[in-house]
Amino acid sequence: MAREPDSGRPHGDGPHGDRPGGGEPDGGGGAGRHGAGRAPRLSESGQAVRPVYGPGDLDGWDPAERLGAPGAYPFTRGVYPTMYTGRPWTMRQYAGFGTAAESNARYRQLIAHGTTGLSVAFDLPTQMGHDSDADVAGGEVGKVGVAVDSVEDMRVLFDGIPLGEVSTSMTINAPAALLLLMYQLVGEEQGVPADRLTGTVQNDVLKEYIARGTYIFPPKPSLRLVADTFAYCGAELPKWNMISISGYHMAEAGASPVQEIAFTLANGIEYVRTAVAAGMDVDRFAPRLSFFFVSRTTLLEEVAKFRAARRIWARVMKETFGARDPKSQMLRFHTQTAGVQLTAQQPEVNLVRVAVQGLAAVLGGTQSLHTNSFDEAIALPTDKAARLALRTQQVLAHETDVTATVDPFAGSYAVESLTDAVEEAALDLMGRVEDRGGAVAAIEQGFQKAEIERNAYRIAQETDSGERVVVGVNRFRLDEEEPYEPLRVDPAIEARQRERLARLREERDGRAVETALAALRKAAAGTDNVLYPLKDALRARATVGEVCNALREVWGTHVPADVF
Repeated sequence: MAREPDSGRPHGDGPHGDRPGGGEPDGGGGAGRHGAGRAPRLSESGQAVRPVYGPGDLDGWDPAERLGAPGAYPFTRGVYPTMYTGRPWTMRQYAGFGTAAESNARYRQLIAHGTTGLSVAFDLPTQMGHDSDADVAGGEVGKVGVAVDSVEDMRVLFDGIPLGEVSTSMTINAPAALLLLMYQLVGEEQGVPADRLTGTVQNDVLKEYIARGTYIFPPKPSLRLVADTFAYCGAELPKWNMISISGYHMAEAGASPVQEIAFTLANGIEYVRTAVAAGMDVDRFAPRLSFFFVSRTTLLEEVAKFRAARRIWARVMKETFGARDPKSQMLRFHTQTAGVQLTAQQPEVNLVRVAVQGLAAVLGGTQSLHTNSFDEAIALPTDKAARLALRTQQVLAHETDVTATVDPFAGSYAVESLTDAVEEAALDLMGRVEDRGGAVAAIEQGFQKAEIERNAYRIAQETDSGERVVVGVNRFRLDEEEPYEPLRVDPAIEARQRERLARLREERDGRAVETALAALRKAAAGTDNVLYPLKDALRARATVGEVCNALREVWGTHVPADVF
């Protein structure tokens, strides 16, 4: 197998092309700040990245104002004073497929290999509030995550896993409250007090209207459900992060780094406003907010993005919402490496991409990290691929020196200049969202979706033209790809889930389920917190589909407006 010839110059573009740097000894290319008439390279957000940065780029720059100390406002340098010098980030591995029993086996393997936090992927029917035996679920059961139809599936999913000792993140949005309550019910069965349960439920429905599409209810009742979840967690689950405000999926849809943080933080502002309007004290719930971002291969801009996001959020919480507790001002976030940048061609190259992306997240100060498996562009990860992804994090934590010092990039002319540029552009975009009436109003106008689609189109054009190099796709290709055997989900899973549901409905107390669902409808039509009757219904073994259908009867479903 041979690769195709390179389309560019093989050894740089200057008279000393074989010298590292490809230009003059000073790296400047010998003519002007950007080299010999060459235009500066653009960042992922379309901003100029200069070949050389220096003290002049930080003229009038106040380190105390822009940086502060690690663990102190405005948290540019990280949310904790010691960061990874005391202990590394939480190493999560996102997993879930097929049945609860199969996913449980994968979780046990990950824990045995050193995973310090679990991250649950749910299948599409569960994400959309449908049971596995619903007509609309046909062909999708267990495909992109684990099928969870009732508390019995949740019990199997965490069988033998002590919920009082493991931190669990659940990637679920529209029906997030249901899955959280099922988790709590299983914890109660294990004898784990609610105040010992730790983890995060994504619960970020606004980005579903922008980027993913796994919404159920219209925005207003969806926000009411989010606010009820905030209040419930504040009263019942004090150590649980009740939302993970997510930019990752926007990035997967084509958002630039600036768009990713701008739209994510705008959504965060909307959630805080909703909670405050519902009568909650900002310093009671804000310390339990968390965020979720992507980490791309463009390391310098990603580090700058994370620093800028922390600084913006700290100022918003302090100056806009009057938060006094420093924990309310901290932007704590989980990171996942960029699935959208993985390729089905030469999939082993993804190991390199993931290592660079993981390093960017660590240098950017993430609190937890999931590293994608190299085969995810083809199918669900194999056991070996998932283990290699975890080993990538362990190498970063234990074999490099990036954990030896807090904030290794502080004071870098390039990174600090890029951080300022990302911050300025993100604030401008957040202002445009506010001008449209805030995140929900802008969503209803299709603003964020249209902006992301424009950027995605730009990326596609650059890739098709070869201006954007994707190794193995438009450069450095193989004449013939090597064979690879992916993990495949057994199609019989759907039939087995249908049988489990039929047996569940036969064995449970049908009258108790109907009574609980009636109480849920009454709460949804009124102003009471719906999570308490919701928990009663799930304890009675009502299914995900039955509970969501009860809420659909009261709240309706979301139908996106045609904005084009």
